[in-house]
Amino acid sequence: MAESKSVVIAALIANGAIAILKFIGFTLTGSAAMLSETYHSISDTGNQVFLLIGIRYSKKDASRGHPFGYGKAEFFYSFLVSVLLFGIAGWESAKHGYNAIMHPHVEHIDPIQLFGYTFPAVWVNYSVLIGAILFEGYALKKAYAGMQKDIEEHEWSGLTEAFRKTSNVTTLTAFTEDTIAMAGAGIALFGVYLSRATGNPFYDAVGALLIGIMLMGFAVALAWENKRLLLGESLPESDEQELRRIVEQWEGVTGIVDFRTVIFGPEDVIVTADVAFEKGVPTGEMDDRITAIENALMEANEDVAKVYIEPER
Repeated sequence: MAESKSVVIAALIANGAIAILKFIGFTLTGSAAMLSETYHSISDTGNQVFLLIGIRYSKKDASRGHPFGYGKAEFFYSFLVSVLLFGIAGWESAKHGYNAIMHPHVEHIDPIQLFGYTFPAVWVNYSVLIGAILFEGYALKKAYAGMQKDIEEHEWSGLTEAFRKTSNVTTLTAFTEDTIAMAGAGIALFGVYLSRATGNPFYDAVGALLIGIMLMGFAVALAWENKRLLLGESLPESDEQELRRIVEQWEGVTGIVDFRTVIFGPEDVIVTADVAFEKGVPTGEMDDRITAIENALMEANEDVAKVYIEPER
């Protein structure tokens, strides 16, 4: 959790600075793609704020009204990120790109004087976008390391399976955001270059439209992944089967009547089971067996926070 928080804070500072630089680039050149990238970075900055709120809120202690804690707060705020921030930024970017295609305008190409030096205005865009790619590349490397850790821990086949199964929404959202940011900056850079080289603003406008469509697409994907967790998804089948095997192979257990797992937070899983035991086990010994099984399940999967076992005879 602490590692995730430090990654989010670093991304917040970086994205805020990049958003300011991109907006300066837009005001100096009038590039449609640069405005779309400004919306993009503003959404990324807001994204980090929501994720920090989610991390902080999810650490609240369990209460009478929320007996299983507030772990799902991270899912909720990540859902807000995908719908409100990515969606709005994507829509604004796509709309601006579409308007630029239908009503093309020439970028500001007058040389810029800064600190006593004169240079082409487009260099501002090049510098800002290349800088953004470098910053986002560093952030993407850290987010990828976090995703890779989850993949190795759960023995998933790769990023596709991790995207579908992980409950670590903070790392998932950061990784998705950084991937989009890298791709968006690359598209914007290519569009700005083509418009500059050909003198046709169409390429810059198309770049803005593509960035908007990409943002909205990933917004839908992230919202869908958070939906499964908000609705109360179980552990991945392989992890659940491993826990079932521990119970089934326990001494004195004759069968499992019912077995369920529910994810209540990134590192908070509840396990409930109705277990059939052999007949004639004294009550005191039965309690000891149940306690031993509960401890074994929590040791087998560090995300399991609570186990409820109901004996069936």
